[in-house]
Amino acid sequence: MLRKIDSRNMGSSNLGWLKSKFHFSFAEYYNPNNIRFGALRVINDDLIEPDTGFDTHPHRDMEIISYVVNGELTHGDNMGNKNTINRGHVQYMSAGTGVYHSEHNLGKDQLRLLQIWIFPDKQMYKPNYGDYRFNWADRKNKWLHMISSKDGDAQIKINQDINIYSLELDKGKEIDFQITKGRQAYLVQIEGSSIINNIELNDRDGMEITEEDILIKAKESSHILILEMKKEN
Repeated sequence: MLRKIDSRNMGSSNLGWLKSKFHFSFAEYYNPNNIRFGALRVINDDLIEPDTGFDTHPHRDMEIISYVVNGELTHGDNMGNKNTINRGHVQYMSAGTGVYHSEHNLGKDQLRLLQIWIFPDKQMYKPNYGDYRFNWADRKNKWLHMISSKDGDAQIKINQDINIYSLELDKGKEIDFQITKGRQAYLVQIEGSSIINNIELNDRDGMEITEEDILIKAKESSHILILEMKKEN
C-alpha cells in the first residue's frame, strides 16, 4: 500500500530565521491522524538562515538524526562534542537519559536539513553522539545504506530496528526497492521529481509504503531518502 504525502498539505512554520515543513505533527502543527509512522516520530524539512539556529536545549529517550541537504550544520553538546557537517553528511544522537545540545548555521549560505526523530527500542540508554561524512558518489544511482540497528551493517548504528538509505538518481534512470511482509517505509523526495509505482512525487513530498515493492523512475535528477522499518500493528 502506498500513500502520497503532498508537501503542500504538510504542516509548516515560518519564524523568519527558520522555515519548516512538518511531515508529522510537531510544534503548533497537530493532526491526530498524523502523529507517527511506526518508530518514526518526526521528519522536519528545515531551512535555517545564516548566523542563526537552535540554541542549547534538552532531549531524552529519542534517536535524533540530522541529514544535511545544503549548507553547513554545526553541533555542540554537553558531552563535549563540537562538529560541522555539510551536504550528504549525517549527524546522529542518542538522547537516552538526557542530553543538552545546540544546532547552528554558522556558514554564509542558507542551511537545509532533515531533522529526524526515531523512538528507541527501549528507554534510558546512555547518551551518545557521532557523525559520518559519506562520499556523495556512493549514492549515485544506487542505494547508500547509512543507518541500521545495532545488529545491522551500516556505518551508523542506532537503538532501533530501522534502515535509512539515500539515493541520487539521474534523470531517466530507474531503481527498485523491496519492502517485505511485516515491514514498512517512509520515503522523502528531497529534491527533483520521480514516478513511484505510477505516483508522481515532487520535491519535499513524502510517501508511506507498507508491504509493497516500489520502482522509482526519475523524471529529473532525484535526491531521495528512505526509512525502512518494522511494520506497526
